[in-house]
This record gives sequence, structure tokens and C-alpha cells, in this order.
Amino acid sequence: GLKLKLAAKIGDDDRAYFREMVEPLVDGDRVEYVGEIEEDKKAEFLGKAAGLVFPIDWPEPFGLAVIEAMACGTPVIAWSSGAMPEIVDQGVTGFIVDSMEGAVASMPGMLRLDRRKVRAVFERRFSAERMTRDYVSAYARLIGASAEARAS
Repeated sequence: GLKLKLAAKIGDDDRAYFREMVEPLVDGDRVEYVGEIEEDKKAEFLGKAAGLVFPIDWPEPFGLAVIEAMACGTPVIAWSSGAMPEIVDQGVTGFIVDSMEGAVASMPGMLRLDRRKVRAVFERRFSAERMTRDYVSAYARLIGASAEARAS
């Protein structure tokens, strides 16, 4: 069966909640707490994962961990909060859910997603090349608009 690996930094504000609510569920077998993943180990950790469950409950403006997972071809189950509905393509790169029950119900579908498509969507939407092209295009439009304004 699948093993749940909790990879997170537990901040001072969250320590009591973690100790009381999460730690009792960590059995070291089916549920393991691995702590914060170092930058140079992220690609291997995410690339080997069957999926990323991202249970964020605040309006995350972007969600870099989700993009990092998709860069590895790893599908995502994320809560419908902040930018997540804009980042995750439902049924292609993962699933957007609004509850733990929804996440559990989405798991079989997530495991069937084509990891090559997840990576291809990342390349198309979030790669450095794509962002660079968009910036150049935006700057060209701004320069063009500025030049037109000066000419009139």
C-alpha cells in the first residue's frame, strides 16, 4: 500500500497543533514524518512520490511546492484555496478538492494520471523558458505602447 510521508517544516506557531493532532497519527510505518526536505533533495523526493497531497487551508498566492512536484511529473491533490484551482488542471495534473474525504476519493484517479502529461503541462505553463517568453512579450507591448504614445 501507499505510505504517507509528511514533509514539512513545523514552525513555532504550529508546534502545539502538530504535537497534539498530527504526531499521534505518525506511526513510522504507514505514516512517516520526514521533516523539511533540503533543496538539493526535493527533486528526488518529489520525483519518487506517487503524488503530492497539498492540504493548504489559506489563500496561497502561488504554491511553489505544487509546481516543483509537477516539474517532476508528480500529480497533485490540492485543496481549493488561493491559486490552487488555477495551477492544477483537474484530471490532468491532479485534482482540486475541498475536504479530506475528497482527497481520499481522488487518490485512485491521481494514481492513474499520466506523469508525462503532468510534466508536459509544467513545461507549457511554468517553465523558465515560458516565463521568459511571456516577460519579453509583455515588455515589447509596453515599449510599443510607450513609443506610440510619444509619437502622437
